[in-house]
Amino acid sequence: MTETLDLIVIGAGMAGVNAAKKAARAGWSVAIVDELPYGGTCALRGCDPKKMLRAGAEAVDAARLLSGKGVAGDTRIDWPALMKHKESFTDPVPENMEDGLKKAGVQTLHGSARFTAADRIEIDGHGEIKFGHALIATGAKPRPLNFPGAECLIDSTDFLNLSNLPKRIIFVGGGYISFEFAHIAARAGAEVTILDHGARQFKLFDPDLVDMLLERSRAAGIEIISEATPEKIEAAGKAQRIFYGKDGNTHVKEADLMVHGAGRVPAVDELNLSTAGIETEHGGVKVSTWLQSTSNPRVYAAGDAAASPGKPLTPVAVFEGKIATSNMLKGKQTEPDYIGVPSVVFTIPELARVGMMEEEARETGDVEVSFTDTSGWFSQKRLGETHAGAKIISNSEGKILGAHMFGPDYAELINIFSLAIKLGLTVDQIKTMPAAYPTGASDIGSML
Repeated sequence: MTETLDLIVIGAGMAGVNAAKKAARAGWSVAIVDELPYGGTCALRGCDPKKMLRAGAEAVDAARLLSGKGVAGDTRIDWPALMKHKESFTDPVPENMEDGLKKAGVQTLHGSARFTAADRIEIDGHGEIKFGHALIATGAKPRPLNFPGAECLIDSTDFLNLSNLPKRIIFVGGGYISFEFAHIAARAGAEVTILDHGARQFKLFDPDLVDMLLERSRAAGIEIISEATPEKIEAAGKAQRIFYGKDGNTHVKEADLMVHGAGRVPAVDELNLSTAGIETEHGGVKVSTWLQSTSNPRVYAAGDAAASPGKPLTPVAVFEGKIATSNMLKGKQTEPDYIGVPSVVFTIPELARVGMMEEEARETGDVEVSFTDTSGWFSQKRLGETHAGAKIISNSEGKILGAHMFGPDYAELINIFSLAIKLGLTVDQIKTMPAAYPTGASDIGSML
């Protein structure tokens, strides 16, 4: 007999887990399924383990910046030990996540899922399940690359599980993954190259601050090759060669390891969406403002799997999952609010933004742009940091429209500007905020 559930959640990442618990607490019969260990990309294969590895790279970088300024001796990364440090966080996650779901009354399933009808899914090892509602929260996967030898590239999951770090590494693609991993690998002693198809990196971040990041990256020993189109990868003994086009010519570069850093796409192509009448858009599930499928009202989507206006970020996935569930439980009442969502590239130091770009803001009317090179400020001087800056954009009424920052701990400061944009605060209001001194937040008044 086919089991019937109020809600089946496909994907046990942050969006899916939060949604499943919310529905179960409301009294619904709920199951969640994933073919991978519970926890999703962020906790197991992305932001959290990456930040664990970054801690070691930060320590090495800090020691080098303060060399001759009171810090002496050689500081290096012990890669196997750093991996064990990372695993001390990631290893318990799946079991703890599943235990938490079970305690919330959620049925936990393992296996590949696919739709068999508008109101049914089939799960390997569990048979067919009929549902009143379904939430697709399967996240994203590496973008397929179609040049010969592309299968030789390892992905971010593989990189985060390397038992030893090779000497020479090439990252294909110039986005978050490549730059964040490159900054870690370079501090760990690897020779690192980034091959980027585009002429400019991080187009969604302020160009003045991106330039600072590129300078700082090169100073850390990272080679960045722009406008490079991969043509093929082939074996070269125990190493690999990548052939790439640039300036009308073919170039060759050799490395011990090559990593896919060319972006990610929604992971929905194995779900048999067409069988359930679920339309897609831009590779993800096409949804209304309520996060409901536009073609199958039983189905909702959240996080990277949804073709929503939200950025592919963990906080967005979490609140989309909660909002989608709320709309299932109570009827379509809540639309996601994407205003004031910050984004950070966790290089060393980090690049952060929230709100409008300068060009975008100027299209709205008169704006005030305050750009400050903060590299000479006390907060940077004490660390020996050489590159830092902030750009704050406000309108004629003084309301903050955008904030862009590059520097140590600016990922924390950007949250204050996120709150300011969310609440519609003005420059004058923010200047009245007393901050503990000396802290990073005490610099904010001078940035405005």
